[in-house]
Amino acid sequence: MEKNILVYNNKTGIAEKMAPLFAGEGLSVLVAADIEHLYTILSSAQIHLMLVDVELNDKGWDRGIEMIANLRKKSSIPLIVVSAQSAETAKIMALEAGADDYVTSDCNPLELMARIKSQLRRYTQLVNMCANIDRIYRVDDLVIDDTQRKVTVEGKNVRLTPIEYKILRFLVQQRGKVFSNSQIYENIWHMQAIGADNTIAVHIRHIREKIEKNPKEPRYLKVVWGNGYKVG
Repeated sequence: MEKNILVYNNKTGIAEKMAPLFAGEGLSVLVAADIEHLYTILSSAQIHLMLVDVELNDKGWDRGIEMIANLRKKSSIPLIVVSAQSAETAKIMALEAGADDYVTSDCNPLELMARIKSQLRRYTQLVNMCANIDRIYRVDDLVIDDTQRKVTVEGKNVRLTPIEYKILRFLVQQRGKVFSNSQIYENIWHMQAIGADNTIAVHIRHIREKIEKNPKEPRYLKVVWGNGYKVG
């Protein structure tokens, strides 16, 4: 997938300077001349990295640092400052304000490209990690890792059939809610529940035998008499 680089305040000409390397890496460039345009692009386009040139001198020092801090509050995407200012103090303050990296505008284009690719890799890994975390469900010592379709109880693997896994995952995702046999059947099989009571009861019994220390006094998968089943 093509990645989009947003360049702000292109006074250093970094967009043109990097154009051949960006093209070779399949990177698309969007240029924002002012802060309003920058925020418009951020809200309307999928941006993967920002190259930001801010004034870090006697005339605009505070405004430049404030802008970096505001950008970081609004977005977590990689932000590299490209500045004509080579003072170590400028670099430290920019990084403390939230920049991920800092380079001077006269840096070697190949070095900047390497830094960009490094930030893109780290960001992609972070996004993937967060996506995977969203697919791990926990109820005390019961853990469902939906990325690997694996269930563990107190760290020990539990082998469930595909249907048992889907039923347990469904109830864990809806933790605390009570579902009737018909509701469970329709959510798992995606068809009208006809004679579902026995089918669900059998699967529930098998799941309990596998995840509960004492299936007669379940800790996780509980019956709500006259209503159905719930987890938690």
